[in-house]
Amino acid sequence: MSKIPVLEIFGPTIQGEGRVIGRKTMFVRTAGCDYRCSWCDSSFTWDGSAKEEIRMMDATEIYAQLYDIAGESFNHVTISGGNPALIKGIQTLVDLFEDKGIQSALETQGSKFQPWMTQIDDLTISPKPPSSMMKPNLPILDDVIAKCKPETLNLKVVIFNDEDFEFAKMIHHRYPNVPFYLQVGNPYLDGEYVESHTEKLLSLYETLVNRVMDSSDMNNVYVLPQLHTLLWSNKKGV
Repeated sequence: MSKIPVLEIFGPTIQGEGRVIGRKTMFVRTAGCDYRCSWCDSSFTWDGSAKEEIRMMDATEIYAQLYDIAGESFNHVTISGGNPALIKGIQTLVDLFEDKGIQSALETQGSKFQPWMTQIDDLTISPKPPSSMMKPNLPILDDVIAKCKPETLNLKVVIFNDEDFEFAKMIHHRYPNVPFYLQVGNPYLDGEYVESHTEKLLSLYETLVNRVMDSSDMNNVYVLPQLHTLLWSNKKGV
Protein backbone atom coordinates (compact mmCIF):
# COMPACT_ATOMS: atom_id res chain seq x y z
CA MET A 1 0.00 0.00 0.00
CA SER A 2 1.28 3.48 -0.92
CA LYS A 3 2.87 5.56 1.82
CA ILE A 4 1.90 9.19 2.44
CA PRO A 5 4.24 11.75 4.09
CA VAL A 6 2.24 12.95 7.11
CA LEU A 7 3.20 15.82 9.42
CA GLU A 8 0.06 16.21 11.53
CA ILE A 9 -3.17 14.40 12.31
CA PHE A 10 -5.50 16.30 14.63
CA GLY A 11 -9.08 17.21 15.51
CA PRO A 12 -11.95 17.24 15.80
CA THR A 13 -11.92 20.96 15.06
CA ILE A 14 -13.73 23.28 12.68
CA GLN A 15 -12.78 24.12 9.13
CA GLY A 16 -11.74 27.77 9.05
CA GLU A 17 -11.79 28.55 5.33
CA GLY A 18 -13.67 28.30 2.06
CA ARG A 19 -17.05 26.76 1.35
CA VAL A 20 -16.87 24.39 4.32
CA ILE A 21 -16.12 27.13 6.87
CA GLY A 22 -17.46 26.09 10.26
CA ARG A 23 -17.66 22.39 9.29
CA LYS A 24 -16.61 19.96 12.02
CA THR A 25 -13.63 18.04 10.64
CA MET A 26 -10.44 16.14 11.30
CA PHE A 27 -7.19 17.19 9.63
CA VAL A 28 -4.48 15.16 7.94
CA ARG A 29 -1.59 17.47 7.00
CA THR A 30 0.87 16.19 4.44
CA ALA A 31 4.43 17.34 3.78
CA GLY A 32 5.70 18.91 0.59
CA CYS A 33 4.69 21.79 -1.66
CA ASP A 34 5.61 23.04 -5.12
CA TYR A 35 5.06 26.68 -4.06
CA ARG A 36 6.94 28.92 -1.63
CA CYS A 37 4.34 31.56 -0.77
CA SER A 38 5.76 34.58 1.04
CA TRP A 39 2.97 34.58 3.64
CA CYS A 40 2.50 30.83 4.01
CA ASP A 41 1.18 29.92 7.47
CA SER A 42 2.31 26.30 7.06
CA SER A 43 5.84 26.79 5.75
CA PHE A 44 7.03 23.96 8.00
CA THR A 45 5.46 21.61 5.44
CA TRP A 46 8.12 22.53 2.86
CA ASP A 47 11.00 24.52 4.42
CA GLY A 48 12.69 21.54 6.08
CA SER A 49 12.15 22.78 9.65
CA ALA A 50 9.85 19.83 10.46
CA LYS A 51 11.50 17.13 8.35
CA GLU A 52 12.21 15.00 11.43
CA GLU A 53 8.46 14.95 12.19
CA ILE A 54 7.41 13.45 8.83
CA ARG A 55 5.94 9.96 9.14
CA MET A 56 5.45 7.74 6.11
CA MET A 57 2.01 6.23 6.72
CA ASP A 58 -0.35 4.11 4.67
CA ALA A 59 -4.09 4.71 4.51
CA THR A 60 -5.01 2.17 7.18
CA GLU A 61 -2.48 3.66 9.61
CA ILE A 62 -3.85 7.16 9.01
CA TYR A 63 -7.43 6.05 9.54
CA ALA A 64 -6.45 4.14 12.68
CA GLN A 65 -4.88 7.27 14.16
CA LEU A 66 -7.91 9.39 13.24
CA TYR A 67 -10.11 6.85 15.03
CA ASP A 68 -7.77 6.66 18.05
CA ILE A 69 -8.01 10.44 18.42
CA ALA A 70 -11.72 10.97 17.78
CA GLY A 71 -13.51 7.63 17.96
CA GLU A 72 -16.98 7.99 16.44
CA SER A 73 -16.88 11.81 16.76
CA PHE A 74 -16.10 12.57 13.12
CA ASN A 75 -17.36 11.88 9.61
CA HIS A 76 -15.35 14.47 7.67
CA VAL A 77 -11.59 14.75 7.07
CA THR A 78 -9.68 17.66 5.55
CA ILE A 79 -6.54 16.67 3.67
CA SER A 80 -4.20 19.64 4.02
CA GLY A 81 -0.62 20.63 3.33
CA GLY A 82 1.58 21.85 1.78
CA ASN A 83 0.03 20.72 -1.46
CA PRO A 84 -1.49 17.25 -1.11
CA ALA A 85 -2.27 17.20 -4.84
CA LEU A 86 1.39 16.30 -5.43
CA ILE A 87 0.85 12.91 -3.78
CA LYS A 88 -0.48 10.16 -6.02
CA GLY A 89 -0.67 7.74 -3.08
CA ILE A 90 -3.54 9.66 -1.46
CA GLN A 91 -5.76 7.61 -3.79
CA THR A 92 -5.77 4.73 -1.29
CA LEU A 93 -6.74 7.08 1.56
CA VAL A 94 -9.63 8.61 -0.38
CA ASP A 95 -10.83 5.11 -1.33
CA LEU A 96 -10.73 4.09 2.34
CA PHE A 97 -12.70 7.18 3.38
CA GLU A 98 -15.37 6.27 0.83
CA ASP A 99 -15.52 2.71 2.19
CA LYS A 100 -15.91 4.06 5.74
CA GLY A 101 -18.56 6.66 4.80
CA ILE A 102 -16.21 9.53 5.63
CA GLN A 103 -16.53 12.76 3.65
CA SER A 104 -13.37 14.52 2.52
CA ALA A 105 -12.13 18.03 1.79
CA LEU A 106 -9.02 19.28 0.02
CA GLU A 107 -7.46 22.65 -0.73
CA THR A 108 -4.85 22.98 -3.46
CA GLN A 109 -3.50 25.82 -5.59
CA GLY A 110 -4.47 24.08 -8.83
CA SER A 111 -0.94 23.37 -10.08
CA LYS A 112 -1.40 19.60 -10.28
CA PHE A 113 -4.28 17.21 -10.98
CA GLN A 114 -4.70 13.75 -9.50
CA PRO A 115 -7.59 11.43 -10.49
CA TRP A 116 -8.52 10.97 -6.80
CA MET A 117 -9.45 14.68 -6.67
CA THR A 118 -12.72 13.78 -8.43
CA GLN A 119 -13.67 11.75 -5.33
CA ILE A 120 -13.19 14.66 -2.91
CA ASP A 121 -16.52 15.92 -1.52
CA ASP A 122 -15.40 19.52 -0.85
CA LEU A 123 -12.69 20.57 -3.30
CA THR A 124 -11.24 24.08 -2.97
CA ILE A 125 -8.84 25.36 -5.60
CA SER A 126 -6.99 28.43 -4.35
CA PRO A 127 -4.83 30.17 -7.00
CA LYS A 128 -2.16 32.22 -5.28
CA PRO A 129 -2.30 36.02 -5.76
CA PRO A 130 0.63 38.39 -6.42
CA SER A 131 1.37 38.98 -2.72
CA SER A 132 2.42 35.32 -2.46
CA MET A 133 5.32 36.00 -4.87
CA MET A 134 4.12 32.99 -6.86
CA LYS A 135 2.69 33.12 -10.39
CA PRO A 136 -0.01 30.56 -11.26
CA ASN A 137 0.24 28.80 -14.60
CA LEU A 138 -3.24 29.63 -15.93
CA PRO A 139 -3.34 27.01 -18.75
CA ILE A 140 -2.54 24.32 -16.15
CA LEU A 141 -5.17 25.80 -13.83
CA ASP A 142 -7.70 25.69 -16.70
CA ASP A 143 -6.92 22.01 -17.24
CA VAL A 144 -7.17 21.11 -13.53
CA ILE A 145 -10.53 22.88 -13.15
CA ALA A 146 -11.88 21.24 -16.32
CA LYS A 147 -11.05 17.77 -14.93
CA CYS A 148 -12.72 18.32 -11.53
CA LYS A 149 -16.37 17.64 -10.76
CA PRO A 150 -18.32 20.93 -10.85
CA GLU A 151 -20.64 19.96 -8.01
CA THR A 152 -17.75 19.54 -5.56
CA LEU A 153 -15.61 22.46 -6.74
CA ASN A 154 -15.15 26.00 -5.44
CA LEU A 155 -12.51 28.68 -5.93
CA LYS A 156 -10.89 30.75 -3.21
CA VAL A 157 -8.43 33.65 -3.40
CA VAL A 158 -6.67 35.11 -0.37
CA ILE A 159 -6.57 38.91 -0.35
CA PHE A 160 -3.80 41.01 1.20
CA ASN A 161 -3.80 44.13 -0.99
CA ASP A 162 -5.23 45.91 -4.04
CA GLU A 163 -3.15 43.87 -6.47
CA ASP A 164 -4.54 40.65 -4.99
CA PHE A 165 -8.06 42.02 -5.35
CA GLU A 166 -7.51 42.73 -9.05
CA PHE A 167 -6.11 39.20 -9.45
CA ALA A 168 -9.23 37.82 -7.77
CA LYS A 169 -11.44 39.72 -10.22
CA MET A 170 -9.54 38.14 -13.10
CA ILE A 171 -9.89 34.63 -11.69
CA HIS A 172 -13.59 35.14 -10.95
CA HIS A 173 -14.31 36.28 -14.51
CA ARG A 174 -12.17 33.51 -15.98
CA TYR A 175 -14.34 30.89 -14.22
CA PRO A 176 -17.68 32.69 -13.75
CA ASN A 177 -19.70 29.54 -13.07
CA VAL A 178 -17.53 28.24 -10.21
CA PRO A 179 -18.58 29.31 -6.68
CA PHE A 180 -16.08 31.97 -5.63
CA TYR A 181 -14.81 32.86 -2.16
CA LEU A 182 -12.60 35.73 -1.04
CA GLN A 183 -10.63 35.17 2.13
CA VAL A 184 -8.90 37.93 4.07
CA GLY A 185 -5.17 37.25 4.44
CA ASN A 186 -3.39 36.87 7.77
CA PRO A 187 -0.20 38.99 7.85
CA TYR A 188 0.33 38.43 11.58
CA LEU A 189 2.33 35.21 11.72
CA ASP A 190 4.71 35.99 14.58
CA GLY A 191 4.37 32.92 16.78
CA GLU A 192 1.41 30.86 17.98
CA TYR A 193 -0.14 33.77 19.88
CA VAL A 194 -0.42 37.31 18.51
CA GLU A 195 -1.63 40.14 20.74
CA SER A 196 -5.11 41.38 19.69
CA HIS A 197 -5.07 38.98 16.74
CA THR A 198 -8.85 38.71 16.50
CA GLU A 199 -9.34 42.49 16.48
CA LYS A 200 -6.61 42.99 13.88
CA LEU A 201 -8.03 40.34 11.55
CA LEU A 202 -11.60 41.57 11.94
CA SER A 203 -10.45 45.04 10.92
CA LEU A 204 -8.85 43.60 7.76
CA TYR A 205 -11.99 41.56 7.13
CA GLU A 206 -14.18 44.68 7.36
CA THR A 207 -11.90 46.45 4.87
CA LEU A 208 -12.26 43.54 2.42
CA VAL A 209 -16.04 43.43 2.90
CA ASN A 210 -16.29 47.15 2.13
CA ARG A 211 -14.13 46.74 -0.96
CA VAL A 212 -16.39 43.97 -2.27
CA MET A 213 -19.54 45.95 -1.53
CA ASP A 214 -18.26 48.78 -3.76
CA SER A 215 -17.27 46.50 -6.67
CA SER A 216 -19.65 45.67 -9.50
CA ASP A 217 -17.22 42.92 -10.55
CA MET A 218 -17.80 41.04 -7.29
CA ASN A 219 -21.59 40.71 -7.13
CA ASN A 220 -21.57 36.92 -7.01
CA VAL A 221 -18.93 36.15 -4.38
CA TYR A 222 -18.67 35.15 -0.73
CA VAL A 223 -16.37 37.08 1.63
CA LEU A 224 -14.92 35.18 4.57
CA PRO A 225 -12.61 35.63 7.55
CA GLN A 226 -10.17 32.91 8.61
CA LEU A 227 -12.44 31.53 11.31
CA HIS A 228 -9.83 29.39 13.07
CA THR A 229 -7.42 32.33 13.44
CA LEU A 230 -10.16 34.45 15.02
CA LEU A 231 -10.55 31.76 17.67
CA TRP A 232 -7.02 30.44 18.17
CA SER A 233 -4.59 32.94 16.62
CA ASN A 234 -1.78 30.92 14.94
CA LYS A 235 -1.88 27.93 17.25
CA LYS A 236 -1.04 24.63 15.56
CA GLY A 237 -3.12 21.49 15.94
CA VAL A 238 -6.55 23.15 16.01
